[in-house]
Amino acid sequence: MELREQDLHPSPFRQFGNWFQTATDAGLHEPNAMSLATVSDKGAPSLRTVLLKIWDEQGFVFFTNHGSRKARDIAANPNVALLFYWAPLHRQIRIEGTAQKVSTMESLKYFVTRPRGSQLGAWCSAQSSTISSRAILQAKLDEIKQKFQGGEVPLPSFWGGFRVVPTRFEFWQAGDDRLHDRFVYEPETDNTWSIQRLAP
Repeated sequence: MELREQDLHPSPFRQFGNWFQTATDAGLHEPNAMSLATVSDKGAPSLRTVLLKIWDEQGFVFFTNHGSRKARDIAANPNVALLFYWAPLHRQIRIEGTAQKVSTMESLKYFVTRPRGSQLGAWCSAQSSTISSRAILQAKLDEIKQKFQGGEVPLPSFWGGFRVVPTRFEFWQAGDDRLHDRFVYEPETDNTWSIQRLAP
C-alpha cells in the first residue's frame, strides 16, 4: 500500500492516533508495546520494550521503577527514542525526543487503575538490581501482601511515569520491491510541523 503525503494529517500526534487506532482495531496483541532506547552516562546504548500507557499532544508516557537502568540512563541523558512496529500492518513509527518525569499526581492517577497484583509487584522489585533467586521476589511479595492486607496499596515513592516529549516523528509504510514510504515530521513552530519524504 502506497503512503502519500496527502494521506498524512498535518499534526504528527493526530497521525499517530490514526495509525494507533488502526492497530488497535486490527486486534494486534499489545499495540501499545514500544521499544525504548536510552544512552547511559558512559555513552552505552540500551534497548527494551515498555508499554505506552498515556499519550496526548504533550507526549508519550510509560511507567517504571525510578531505580531501573532506563531511569538511571534518562537521569544522565534525557535524549531517548521510541519505536512502534506493527508487522501485520507493515508499519512502524519512530519517535525521538526527551524524557522527563511526570508529576506524582499523574503517577498516582495511573497507579490506582492497575490490577492489585501489579500494584503489589511494583513494591517487590528493586528493578535491574542483581538477585540470587526468584525465591527472593516471592518472599518479598508475600511480605508486601501481608503489609497491605485488606487496605489500599499506596504509590511507591520510587515508582512513576516518564513522558517522552517528541522532537521528531517518522512514519514508515512498507512498499513493494523495498521501496518503502517514509515521512518525517520536524517542528517548525510551537504548533506546526514540516513534513518531508525520505528515501527508503
